[in-house]
Amino acid sequence: MPIAPETDLALIRRTIALATDSRARGDHPFGALLAGPDGEVLLEAMNTCGTKGDRTGHAERNLMTEASLKYDADFLATCTMYTSAEPCAMCAGSVYWAGVGRVVHGMSEKALKDLIGPDPENLTMDLPCRTVFAAGQRQVEVVGPLLTEESAVVHEGFWVSS
Repeated sequence: MPIAPETDLALIRRTIALATDSRARGDHPFGALLAGPDGEVLLEAMNTCGTKGDRTGHAERNLMTEASLKYDADFLATCTMYTSAEPCAMCAGSVYWAGVGRVVHGMSEKALKDLIGPDPENLTMDLPCRTVFAAGQRQVEVVGPLLTEESAVVHEGFWVSS
């Protein structure tokens, strides 16, 4: 049974709340979660670039590392990753390699790049995750952008060049 659109929206809003928490603790404002086939939240993650000093500590990559250690690829193929902003190329790659079957995201990577500009803390690429997934050998369903304006609020005043 597919996940209902209202569940998608509620879980995107949860990732926006995680992004707000991430920002409050000194990290970049991004959050992600993994939901099972029925929409139940299995794992949550936030960005750790600031608190751990790991420039690859994006919320989505952190989540995929945890998910791939905890669940097998057959199960992950039935799961959805929700994220406050479209996964970058690195994070899309981690979704692909972990085996997650579906991604639902907030604001687009292009909108994020337009909002942030050339901030050295996040040199965002205008590379849609659909393009990254299309280069692979298995399908990853993508839904988004959703709640673009809500997703952008947590970024206001955070980036140096925005």
